[in-house]
Amino acid sequence: MNNYILEMKNITKTFPGVVALSDVNFSVKKGEIHCLVGENGAGKSTLMKILSGVYPQSQFEGSIFFEGKQVKFNSIKDSELAGIGIIYQELALVPEMTIYENIMLGHEKTKGISIDVHEMIKTASSLLELVHLNINPTEKIKELGIGQQQLVEIAKALYRKARLLILDEPTAALNEEDCKNLLNIIRKLKGQGVTSILISHKLKEVLDIGESITVLRDGKTICTLEKGKDDITEQILIKNMVGRSIENIFPERKTKPSDKVVFKVNNWNAIDLKKDRKILSDINIEVKEREIVGLAGLVGSGRTEFARSIFGNPDGYVINGEIIFKGKSLKFHHPSTAIKAGLAYASEDRKKNGLILIQNVKNNIVLANQKKVASKLGVVIDEEEIISAESYVKSLRIKTPSILQLVNYLSGGNQQKVSIAKWLFASPSLLILDEPTRGIDVGSKYEIYNIMNDLVSQGMSIIMISSELPEILGMSDRIYVISNGKLAGQLSRDEATQERVIELATMY
Repeated sequence: MNNYILEMKNITKTFPGVVALSDVNFSVKKGEIHCLVGENGAGKSTLMKILSGVYPQSQFEGSIFFEGKQVKFNSIKDSELAGIGIIYQELALVPEMTIYENIMLGHEKTKGISIDVHEMIKTASSLLELVHLNINPTEKIKELGIGQQQLVEIAKALYRKARLLILDEPTAALNEEDCKNLLNIIRKLKGQGVTSILISHKLKEVLDIGESITVLRDGKTICTLEKGKDDITEQILIKNMVGRSIENIFPERKTKPSDKVVFKVNNWNAIDLKKDRKILSDINIEVKEREIVGLAGLVGSGRTEFARSIFGNPDGYVINGEIIFKGKSLKFHHPSTAIKAGLAYASEDRKKNGLILIQNVKNNIVLANQKKVASKLGVVIDEEEIISAESYVKSLRIKTPSILQLVNYLSGGNQQKVSIAKWLFASPSLLILDEPTRGIDVGSKYEIYNIMNDLVSQGMSIIMISSELPEILGMSDRIYVISNGKLAGQLSRDEATQERVIELATMY
């Protein structure tokens, strides 16, 4: 009897000029939780797109066996009908539609020639109960948090009778509580016979939930490790993922912050008129020269709103308070005035707000300061753009075939480096990094941390917003914690612990 629900044999997939997968073998046992890990660009998502029918049989070499039978998927529908459900990091839900409409989109229940709304709501309620989401199925998706939307996606897959569930970075944008809830749901589904493949860069999460762990590197299968049989540690996974040992993921910084305060915010308040609510109340922070200040808090606490409101207020909040930057009291009425003063903000959503994906590396890097490469007549000098872009590609170790490569085709870690390069080109004194390592692998994280250390050693100051507590604790000189739009406390590096940060984050 075949113990495997899935066997992918000798899978090879090429794109123009790039071998994405080379002779990959990947097998998953029935009823297990199998984790798939590797650096950005290792081939994880490409392998799952082959399995889910995004890339049809004619576009790759190799064989797929599902529940003991060879299958050929030529569309996503073929994969769904076989019993495979995939949930991408970027959720495929329609915000303006209700929960039940999203769950049954394209598979609506009917009564005669009419849609049976009553039966759809009843069925959706049962599915929501199954994934522990206590909410009215007639609520619109746009009213839900990210964690709740993830559970709706799982309910949607279960409605389609998925026996193999693929989750691509499901916890990347979730807070600690939502992460634990989601992982518990996956364990519960295992008890009901659902097999899961989990792709994640969070190695502690992988070690916690994974029964088997497969590592891909450079489009090749490196190893599959089984819990209880093989020695599995974070260091072993890292070594297999990146091809070398990284003893300390948070590199030691040689320089210390100075006593000089370069940036100060006094009594900062913000009201979001669109949602008719106060989002920030009397925030006071300061940043010293050559200092990395961590901004911690739960998702939705107001950290990003704070960063965007001081960076020229692009969301149009009603704000009041004082900004003192390099000894001057300033007001930024637009992001362009903040950039001109020496403030930069790298967005948490690099794809939506940070980069222009359909443009190349060169154009993205010079985007925030095109005047720097313009002649006196205002004409952009292409040679200056090329020299500047190539300089940042080299110094930040951006892996790209050329500076003319479209950013959309780079891995997540390299997209993040392009986003940072864009703001470095604007020559800021203070750089705000919002979730700088979200969705990128451990090797790329290590490189981003080294870049941050290099920048502060050269005199820059950094505010880092992160939902990953180890990152906040490992990289920050001081930590401010925001809870429900209010400043809950300030911690030095020495006194900060995960427990203390969580305690402050849940204060209000």
